[in-house]
Amino acid sequence: MAYTTIDKPSDYFNTVTYVANQTDDRQITVGFQPDFTWLKDRDQAVNHDLYDAVRGATKYLSSNKTNAEGTQTDGLKSFNSTGFTLGTGWGNQTTGDDYVSWNWLASNTTASNTDGTITSTVSANQTAGFSIGTYNGSGSDNTVGHGLGVAPDMIFVKCKSTAHDWVVYHSALGNAKILTLNATTAAQSATGWQSTSPTSTVFSIDNAANSLNQSGQSFVFYAFASKKGYSKFGSYTGNGSTDGTFVYTGFKPAFVIIKRTSSAQNWGMYDNKREPFNTNDAVLFPNLSNAETSSVNYALDFVSNGFKQRATGNQSNGSGQTYIYMAFAENPFVTSTGIPCTAR
Repeated sequence: MAYTTIDKPSDYFNTVTYVANQTDDRQITVGFQPDFTWLKDRDQAVNHDLYDAVRGATKYLSSNKTNAEGTQTDGLKSFNSTGFTLGTGWGNQTTGDDYVSWNWLASNTTASNTDGTITSTVSANQTAGFSIGTYNGSGSDNTVGHGLGVAPDMIFVKCKSTAHDWVVYHSALGNAKILTLNATTAAQSATGWQSTSPTSTVFSIDNAANSLNQSGQSFVFYAFASKKGYSKFGSYTGNGSTDGTFVYTGFKPAFVIIKRTSSAQNWGMYDNKREPFNTNDAVLFPNLSNAETSSVNYALDFVSNGFKQRATGNQSNGSGQTYIYMAFAENPFVTSTGIPCTAR
């Protein structure tokens, strides 16, 4: 059996950096037609803006806010065959500012999914283990079809019609815990998932969880499943040393998000485009509007088969503290033809 089925991860996930120039109808090349694009100004303390093709290109949500969905007709205006188009507004409005975009490929189309007790509208890429979906809450115990064909390891859910927290499921925490993307809080005991793990077809939402299932409100979810050599979702324990914990992923990472779950701490985002060389200490915070920060307190190394902590701080390597992560590949550790990846 092949080590991986995805030899070129950038066909499914790609980080792109660019400099704003206030040019209307500006084309940003990703290398494929993205269905989900996450934008952040690296130089200024402004919100993260998340766009997807299921809700519609001009509709945005902010990972650091509880706000309902907004519309920006001069922000990300459309998705196209090679990337996305920007207007002169957010994402391109301050000439000279450095921006980053993280981009994922779903199916470039949508389908009605009736696997759950609630019908969802889904764009799913089973090869890459990624799907986007929308559904309407009912206030009753329900299940929602995700379209992945395997059980997801991580799910982000946001109410798009009114203000609610972002709710996060992670398989390393299990079905009795939730995380909040827009907050620092530790993993919380909750019945939001009905204390039921996702299956290959659906995830469960509780009748009392308004941030997942408020009656009459509409929701969006982003679901991810681990794919060998391409994506990994897991947990580790920090050791508080510059010779820090090594986390095996089975690939050279292109992108990593980390969150301490044992106590409160910011989420942290790293990638190989903003910092192409080790040590990687350029971090952005999904739960904060802050500009990019570079500090040894956040440092880690991307290596050929995972990542290694180089900081002593609580952000990602506190001694005895537990963390969850999501990671996507630059290159698989071994290709489908058996060729090993070289070190960074």
